[in-house]
Amino acid sequence: MATTALTGFSVMSLLSLGYLSWDMMSPNQVENQPGQTFYDSSSVPHPPHIIFIMTDDQGFNDIGYHSSDIRTPVLDKLAADGVKLENYYVQPICTPSRSQFITGRYQIHTGLQHSIIRPRQPNCLPFDLVTLPQRLQQLGYSTHMVGKWHLGFYKKQCLPTRRGFDTYFGSLTGSVNYYTYESCDGPGLCGFDLHEGESTAGSHKGKYSTHLYTRRVRKILATHNPLSQPLFIFLSFQAVHTPLQSPREYIYPYRGMENIPRRRYAAMVSTVDEAVRNITYALRKYGYYQNSVLIFSTDNGGQPLSGGNNWPLRGRKGTYWEGGVRALGFVHSPLLRKKRRVSKALVHITDWYPTLVGLAGGNESLTEGVDGFNVWKAISEGKESPRWEILHNIDPLYNHARCGSLQKGFGIWNTAVQASIRAGDWKLLTGDPGYGDWIPPQILPGYPSSWWVLERHIKPRQSVWLFNISRDPNERFDMSEQRPDVVKELLARLVYYNRTAVPVRYPLEDPRAHPHLNGGAWVPWVGDEEEDKWDSVYLKQNTKWRKKLTLINSRLFFRKLNKRIMSNRI
Repeated sequence: MATTALTGFSVMSLLSLGYLSWDMMSPNQVENQPGQTFYDSSSVPHPPHIIFIMTDDQGFNDIGYHSSDIRTPVLDKLAADGVKLENYYVQPICTPSRSQFITGRYQIHTGLQHSIIRPRQPNCLPFDLVTLPQRLQQLGYSTHMVGKWHLGFYKKQCLPTRRGFDTYFGSLTGSVNYYTYESCDGPGLCGFDLHEGESTAGSHKGKYSTHLYTRRVRKILATHNPLSQPLFIFLSFQAVHTPLQSPREYIYPYRGMENIPRRRYAAMVSTVDEAVRNITYALRKYGYYQNSVLIFSTDNGGQPLSGGNNWPLRGRKGTYWEGGVRALGFVHSPLLRKKRRVSKALVHITDWYPTLVGLAGGNESLTEGVDGFNVWKAISEGKESPRWEILHNIDPLYNHARCGSLQKGFGIWNTAVQASIRAGDWKLLTGDPGYGDWIPPQILPGYPSSWWVLERHIKPRQSVWLFNISRDPNERFDMSEQRPDVVKELLARLVYYNRTAVPVRYPLEDPRAHPHLNGGAWVPWVGDEEEDKWDSVYLKQNTKWRKKLTLINSRLFFRKLNKRIMSNRI
């Protein structure tokens, strides 16, 4: 069928309806630029170019190859031709996942154990840690970041351009409008948040962020010489985080979905799928592909209230059930030795740091102190993963479970504290892991909101859970009473890790951060020379966690905010 005869339909609509395939598309239909030709990259440099793509809040069931109702032909094909990571873990919310990717360290070793970094908090990645892009710079890479940062910006020292990226284009906070780039942290606390380097970029208002970020990546690829210097690009999409916004033509193929949030969400996933198509096309066009490694990862589980879905896994974003921490992920690269397969090797988001440093030619001395492992041989050659254990987290500030106690933890661990760990086949949860239901696609937003509020605040009647994740990946059979020996062993591991933890960095908000005081934008508001005081503030409150909660005057507001943009109380 000639595509020119189908007027009134977008390319995306035709693809989704089956009238057009990717192979039928001309270069101009995937944002080709006139007058540009493909490079001949018969001789490729070493080490490889690395493209790391992260999506925000995309659920385990929100990709085509998991039999989803959302169509992702490009992601499906890339994953099918590469290695699908089906035993891959991240963190349940945004900041922790990004911090672990950038530093290769568990949250307990960066002070970011609790919640996210909020726009008005004087907090960011610890300055004494060498980040992944800084290591890659040392190894000769040109480093670039496009998209969502969400790792703090109260000082200029916190900005991506000061933490290892040669260039940065994106938003610093956790959630912005996809067209206006307005970000709000409460009533009357809204400001502009799109940045080029260390300056605001107001000229891009009105452009859809997924398309805007894709064009920026293509520009980087077009202007860099792939034979002269290896390239590292971290593309951190805002999609598919709320607000649920998409160009209308992407919604049309999903018009049959009765659940409106799911319909809009699906459209946003399709924009990402198309974006990845355009980027992989550019990798081939400009001579990167044959010596490239493309990694796709989500940052946490999906949020069913906002159209996401993790079926058949238990739980959602913001929880330590599998639905919150088991991620979508795959690696696509001509450099893979064993392609077109599914990997069950245990992989954690901290593992990308040593893995990518290793691919870049760095030795083990450059990754001393990190919690990640070099898993390249497990991914590329199918060998056994060097990782056998994952500390999901220990959060001493999260609401303590009323039914937990040191006694219930065999005198080893206070089970009121929120924590989770996996060792081999076993996974242990203590405290309040968060909302733990199983939610099929298109179910939740159809229920009355009052039902959700009642359901999400039900107090669990226990504070310890144990699952054999290999046999029971959906966490339906609690084994804590049948295997107290395993519970004790894993509680002892929590004690071990907790002894290595640094104090939580969760300072009170600073009124000087208000956008009205900073030209209407979210920008650094503290001078680099100003001494940090949040450590002492936290330590005084940490001894009595209940007092900590009463000092946060905006607690009620944040509960309402989290109901919309997060998956659980923070």
